[in-house]
Amino acid sequence: MLAKINSVNDTPADRVAHGYLRAVLRQCPTPLDPGRNDLFHARVPLDFVRQVFAVINDTPQHTYQILTKRSARLPRIAAKLDWPPNLWMGVSIEQADTLFRADHLRAVPAAVRFLSCEPLLGPLDGLNLAEINWVIAGGESGPDHRPLDPAWVVAIRDACISAEVPFFFKQWGGRTPKAGGRELDGRKWDQMPRPPRISAA
Repeated sequence: MLAKINSVNDTPADRVAHGYLRAVLRQCPTPLDPGRNDLFHARVPLDFVRQVFAVINDTPQHTYQILTKRSARLPRIAAKLDWPPNLWMGVSIEQADTLFRADHLRAVPAAVRFLSCEPLLGPLDGLNLAEINWVIAGGESGPDHRPLDPAWVVAIRDACISAEVPFFFKQWGGRTPKAGGRELDGRKWDQMPRPPRISAA
């Protein structure tokens, strides 16, 4: 079962010290405001990250996905964290100038490492899928959405097939998330990684 961390307040209160969170930010998963709620933001204390990881470890019935754009911090603190087997770690890669984030991701001992290429804003020429376990791609949605070139998606899908990496195509995007549908070459791509089995305690 996959579980999205909407808020640390959704976890056992005795496992995360979140008393310093202001009441108006109850849906923010970090001690920062909602616009900076990346768990690996430089201003998120290492101890707080450790507490979140401890909660994940204490709830093995769930699989947690953590996504970051602040990937440079990953290799700096990876060895200072205990990585639970039910944690999937991902980085956002929207265009070619953010491909370096995949290198940072490869430095962590996560059970599943994934790339979120969404919203995809350009071709990802030179995408290296070594030690990557899953790739998600999708277009942008909203009134000011930028168009998604099908060739960008096909290239990523083909790279995944070649590297035997599961590929998930989320949406073409448009004014609403469902506006363009989600079929690619006449089918839906819903491939998922196979995480290692977690033995019962």
